[in-house]
Amino acid sequence: MEHTVYIRLRHRLQVRPNTVIHLEDIAQIIADEELFSVLRRLKMHQVIKEDNNIIIIDIMKVIKLIKKQFQMLEIQTIGPSQVIVEVARKKRKTSMSLFVLVWLLLFFGAALTIMNFHEDVSMREVHLKIFTIITGIEDEKPLVFQVPYSIGLGAGMIIFFNHLFKKRLNEEPSPLEVEMFNYQLDLDNYVAMNENKESMKNIDDD
Repeated sequence: MEHTVYIRLRHRLQVRPNTVIHLEDIAQIIADEELFSVLRRLKMHQVIKEDNNIIIIDIMKVIKLIKKQFQMLEIQTIGPSQVIVEVARKKRKTSMSLFVLVWLLLFFGAALTIMNFHEDVSMREVHLKIFTIITGIEDEKPLVFQVPYSIGLGAGMIIFFNHLFKKRLNEEPSPLEVEMFNYQLDLDNYVAMNENKESMKNIDDD
């Protein structure tokens, strides 16, 4: 009797070195209960030392391995045609001195950027004119206007990036998170195209 199994590959998977990757690790499976218990433990890949940090498992390889054990099985695939497996090597502990150095560079770099922007658009002169128009008083240091503006500038950046330290203000992603997401998608597409040997064929391969 012919059975049908539905497979949807995951987009990305992170594993440790020397891990045995099973079908359930890289895909969602819908099948009969008895068949599912066998398919989920089907070996897809063994991570070895020679593997790079990125491994691409193509859907054709998955089908080939399943068909090798279940020849009469009908396989229906849904979604991505390959899964990106990232081998998580041991990470070096972050140096506190390096962290402080990077933090200082970012802090003063951002501060200088804001100061230079304000200088380019003559923000000080604008504040003086607005203060004079509102109060009728000429003051070289209208702190009653400049201090709330500075506080509002910081509050606006917190709202824009939707984060206060590690706390998220709401569930909406920030523009930075969206850009990082798009960058990761482009990176994954590039890796999938260039690391997947089955997706490319050169004239010398014949």
